[in-house]
Amino acid sequence: MTLYAVGDLQGCLEPLQILLKKVRFDPDQDHLWLAGDLINRGPDSIGCLRFVRDLGDAATTVLGNHDLHALAIHDLGLKTKDADIRQLLSYPDADDLFDWLARQPLLVRDKERHLIMTHAGLPPVWSDKQARKLADEVHAALADKATRRAFFKAMYGNEPKTWHDDLTGHDRLRYIVNAFTRMRFCEQDGTLDFKFKSSVTNHPPGMRPWFDWPVKRKHRIIFGHWAALMGKTDWEEVIGLDTGYVWGNHLTLMDMDRNLRYTCDTDGKVRKIPHREFTHARRRPI
Repeated sequence: MTLYAVGDLQGCLEPLQILLKKVRFDPDQDHLWLAGDLINRGPDSIGCLRFVRDLGDAATTVLGNHDLHALAIHDLGLKTKDADIRQLLSYPDADDLFDWLARQPLLVRDKERHLIMTHAGLPPVWSDKQARKLADEVHAALADKATRRAFFKAMYGNEPKTWHDDLTGHDRLRYIVNAFTRMRFCEQDGTLDFKFKSSVTNHPPGMRPWFDWPVKRKHRIIFGHWAALMGKTDWEEVIGLDTGYVWGNHLTLMDMDRNLRYTCDTDGKVRKIPHREFTHARRRPI
């Protein structure tokens, strides 16, 4: 079995299908990880949801911030100016698809390959084990419709910005969700910034990209969310896969067993690139 991982689709199904055909993806033998944000902004959000859902056990996606926003609008019956989400809600199978989406996790792990994937990353204040447990807390809250609705009513907001183990209730869940789905820059104690979305060369004083703080981890970390990086983290063990196809760049699919990246641009052209070109040979201690 080969494990593949792909960056944010954001409603762009065609390049994913091109890449899967290129690598001869076999759903009976291979597995696909998706870094979240399946929907929004692209031309075929409904197609992305249906395609990933219909792959069944051959695919695993984590939730991204766009996915959670759409879920909140659906579950709470909110009005939205987002035409893409309004269209999603109009399809006859929308309720089934959103129910499926709500059951997806914030974090997945492959124990044998020493891999973890989340949408935005892991704050440096959490160990790998703690991150898994915290992701499970949110997953449990989203599994129950009543609890999910209550959380969605409290989900929006930037506070608390700093993690404390004694956080409780919706404040605790909100930080966890913000860290897993919205984080880019932070302080070493896990204090999050939500204003800066640029590349790593332009960052708030006292903050770094979350992956640049020294942390000993037992897993390689796969994430999406940060298109401005164009997949470059400079760390061999930190793998960014959002390369902004929806912004006119390309979609990235990575063969995790061979350390090869495949990209598909908006003209349908596919390239194969060794992962080492994105790392500058820096390696985290494990």
